Amino acid sequence: MAQINLIPWRERLRGERRRQFINILVGTVIIAGGLVLLVDRYLVGEIGAQSARNSFLMSEISIFDARVAEINQLRQQKEDIRARMSVITDLQGTRPLIVRMFDELAKTLPDGVYYQTLERKGERIAIDGVAESNSRITELLRNLDASDWFRDPDLSDITAADAFANSLTEEFSFSLTVTLDLPDQQKEV
Repeated sequence: MAQINLIPWRERLRGERRRQFINILVGTVIIAGGLVLLVDRYLVGEIGAQSARNSFLMSEISIFDARVAEINQLRQQKEDIRARMSVITDLQGTRPLIVRMFDELAKTLPDGVYYQTLERKGERIAIDGVAESNSRITELLRNLDASDWFRDPDLSDITAADAFANSLTEEFSFSLTVTLDLPDQQKEV
């Protein structure tokens, strides 16, 4: 029987397969590394592009915020101007009413009573004055109550005045408040 030695041939085949395996393994590692590098570069590029978009949007948002602030400031100025116009219109509309109110105050003033100060706050009028007697103050309160222009006269203080100590008549200083009540035809104006 002839002897055939197959061991070196098998060893060479194993060595050849091992080199092919290592070559395939190195090739796979190189290709995988290249793919990882390409994916990394792609993602870094996308992140950079998105960051650029975000910064552009932030700059545009700041520009629009400035415009919105300017618009709000203009709206506030517009409202201030409207409020001023409303006050002026109200003053123009009530100008004749003020004259009539003073005329009515003069009509309700009895002889012997003098106003020293008049102060209006809203619909309330505070009056400080001097009268020759308590009965004159009472007559003033009745006249104010009977007037179409005033309601709810409220006498808050009466004191004897010492201004004319040597005179024969005693004078009284008083403080009262009255509510302005416009007649119906004047409310419609």
